[in-house]
Amino acid sequence: MNGGEGINDMEVNENKEKKCEVLMWGYLPGVSPLQSSLTSPVSVRFPESEVAGDSWKDVCGGGCGFGLAISASGKLITWGSADDQGQSYLTSGKHEETPEPYPLPTNDPILKAAAGWAHCVSVTGKGEVYTWGWKECVPSGKITCSWTSMKTFEKNRSAKQSSTLTEQGSPRSPGPKSSVGSLSCSDDKNVEDESIKRRKVSTRQEFEISVPADETLSAPPCLVMLDPLVKITSVAAGGRHTLALSDVGQVWGWGYGGDGQLGLGTRIKTVASPHLIPCIDPSSCRKDKPDKVHQESVSAGALSHNSVGNYIKGIACGARHSSVITDAGVLIAFGWGLYGQCGQGNREDMLRPSCVSSLSGTQIEAVAAGLWHTICICTDGHVYALGGNQFGQLGLGTNSDQCEFIPRLLDASVLENKNAKVVSCGARHSVILTDDGKIYSWGWNKYGQLGLGDTIDRNIPSQVPVDNVVPKNIACGWWHTLSLCETVS
Repeated sequence: MNGGEGINDMEVNENKEKKCEVLMWGYLPGVSPLQSSLTSPVSVRFPESEVAGDSWKDVCGGGCGFGLAISASGKLITWGSADDQGQSYLTSGKHEETPEPYPLPTNDPILKAAAGWAHCVSVTGKGEVYTWGWKECVPSGKITCSWTSMKTFEKNRSAKQSSTLTEQGSPRSPGPKSSVGSLSCSDDKNVEDESIKRRKVSTRQEFEISVPADETLSAPPCLVMLDPLVKITSVAAGGRHTLALSDVGQVWGWGYGGDGQLGLGTRIKTVASPHLIPCIDPSSCRKDKPDKVHQESVSAGALSHNSVGNYIKGIACGARHSSVITDAGVLIAFGWGLYGQCGQGNREDMLRPSCVSSLSGTQIEAVAAGLWHTICICTDGHVYALGGNQFGQLGLGTNSDQCEFIPRLLDASVLENKNAKVVSCGARHSVILTDDGKIYSWGWNKYGQLGLGDTIDRNIPSQVPVDNVVPKNIACGWWHTLSLCETVS
């Protein structure tokens, strides 16, 4: 997104209209007849029901099996879920193969959005936040819509739907469903069972449960009640928790907090209303070696407040951990730490925001988090990875049960002289976008979420082939990837 243009190119482009296109690949079951995965980038058709002149503006990933993007007019567009996908089918708006605006109860344009395991959250131009989905993820707030009214909206709209995705059949076509279509997160369960045995306190593995599309378990779009002076600019969604960043650099959180992912110092399971998270606390950032860092200890040699930063500029949610970046480029993490994804040199859960001290002196520009891992980008374009690496999702050239408890520099030859600018993580795969408009992916690839034309895992970055477009942004869902690209006509 930050690539430069030469003078001649700029002169030529002044007389050409730039158009945006969204590409998708991976597990989006509703877009194909047999619910098979897309192993290579495929264009997403813009909703024909929208007004002429509207187009794609941004991609937001999506949750478990559905895509999420924003149009230039500020409409939230969803697609890709199938009717046997339980909670995700309800959360995404039951749009299947046809991208359509999600019926939010507001006329304000949507600027940002995110999706977790089975909930979504969006931000309007006024800085207001709407969220919906699994009730456990939705705070007590002002209910502005009901499922009954949304059903009426869907019914009226369904009669008008005729558009389909480019070169994709109807998910209603007859024929046996592939093994992909029956996916209900059980693929994560086998590996996750091992972690249960290793934990002293067994916790319910919420990401391995196939939740039926029962409206009694779900909450319709809700206006999140914040102080009138609080204006939210971006949001991040984890497995069952949400972070919201305000225009003054404060972080608010709600949802499930049993592993410390809400940074409140406790294992409170449900935070039913937004709480301010004390992310910047100099006492949490020590100069000790990472393996000596303990979340409850305070060092007389703690970094000064100015060294840590004055406000938060970036947020990310993993399945059960969170990461934020300060204006000084300091990486702070909290939550589930079994695989070292919080970067503290151990497996301990971090109940309070704690600086990743091994990166002191390195300015972090962007961060993303997956099920068990975290990827961050420095201001110089280098990439660091930490956490679980069972499927090569760290991109270090190995894939084993050995975890990285402190960040490791990703030193892949294919990235030599490349500067990463954007990063996104799926459950167990990672994707970056470089400043010259190239996409690189690695990790778990059972459903083609790497976009490399096959279903073979990669433990080093590989370039995703895209033709006749210039990628401008990337966003991962649980098992899929989206890219906003620019074309010149």
